[in-house]
Amino acid sequence: MTPGARIAAAIALFDAIEAGEPAERALTRWARSSRFAGSKDRAAIRDLVFDALRQKRSLAHAGGAAGGRMVFAAHQHAAGENVQALFSGDGYAPEPLGPDELAALASTTPAPDPVALDYPDFLDAELRRSLGDDFAPVLAAMQHRAPVDLRVNRLKTGLAEAQNLLARELIFAEPVPGLPDALRVVDNARAVGNSRAYTYGMVELQDVSSQMVARLAAPKAGETVLDYCAGGGGKTLALAALMGNQGRLIAHDVNPGRMKDLPDRARRAGAEVEIWTTAQLAKAPPCTLVLADAPCSGTGAWRRNPDAKWRMTPASLARLNTIQDEVLQTASGYVAPGGRLVYATCSLLACENQDRVDAFLAANPDWQQNDALTLTPLTAGDGFFVAVLARR
Repeated sequence: MTPGARIAAAIALFDAIEAGEPAERALTRWARSSRFAGSKDRAAIRDLVFDALRQKRSLAHAGGAAGGRMVFAAHQHAAGENVQALFSGDGYAPEPLGPDELAALASTTPAPDPVALDYPDFLDAELRRSLGDDFAPVLAAMQHRAPVDLRVNRLKTGLAEAQNLLARELIFAEPVPGLPDALRVVDNARAVGNSRAYTYGMVELQDVSSQMVARLAAPKAGETVLDYCAGGGGKTLALAALMGNQGRLIAHDVNPGRMKDLPDRARRAGAEVEIWTTAQLAKAPPCTLVLADAPCSGTGAWRRNPDAKWRMTPASLARLNTIQDEVLQTASGYVAPGGRLVYATCSLLACENQDRVDAFLAANPDWQQNDALTLTPLTAGDGFFVAVLARR
């Protein structure tokens, strides 16, 4: 595909997503119906679409109009590309830009923060309260692609061995200071999923902030551990590695479908995990550690799921706060005397993080907070919050 044809495809996909189609579904549909597109074309178009979603408001402002056409015209203009050559109308390229469209691209009208930094208006006050002095730098970082991080699976190999095995397949990664099992891919990241290191369970794709959550939970060999909101199981597998498969590790999610890939992932990783339904939890043993990675807005992962931020509403955030309170209260019931409850979200918002912990502690005076950690792209990878709680 020509560069212009890629832009035209990205415009059509962006407009479909704006009309309500989920981004991943739209990209999958397009790939299946566009057999002429090679792997490089699909990857390039995916990058274009996700870049545009991350910066939707600022690009629409720079282009003078909402909609894929001017969003991508502004995107390419900002990248220093020859926009008129890309929008030539030749072959499958978009139609040429008119005088008014070209004039809009040349305009430099200032934009308010929610537009310039690409976030919904209703989150302005909460983001400022939550991020403080880091407000602008964090949101600016969220406008760009996230790094690709790997967790080396200590059940199967060591960091240097995994790094060397990846390098043999021209996948180059560097250790992450302070995290003994973390690698950050610096070249050829798209090849990781087909690499031997990944296929044989020696590495897992896992953001460094997510890895730090598992480390702060500090599971010990021989403990009984419950991952109460396991989802796809990334943190479950990290817990298993930290425990060295010594002890009992239970994975649960209120929606079992979210864990459908966990049995295969656990086998590949050599991790011993029991997968329980909610009904089975009625007979759960007392747990020395319960990890509750609660459903949240995902504001900390906006770089990876940029369309999610534009679907947020005040009502959806309020519903999540209610769910988070319920998760904390229910999960605390599985903690053994002397055990600990670790509450986590991939959110930047205090209303989902410390506020929820404070509400739980106010309602449960026999509990106390022993530790907490807030992570942003300025300090690690994705935005995360984690608090370690224990009975007094």
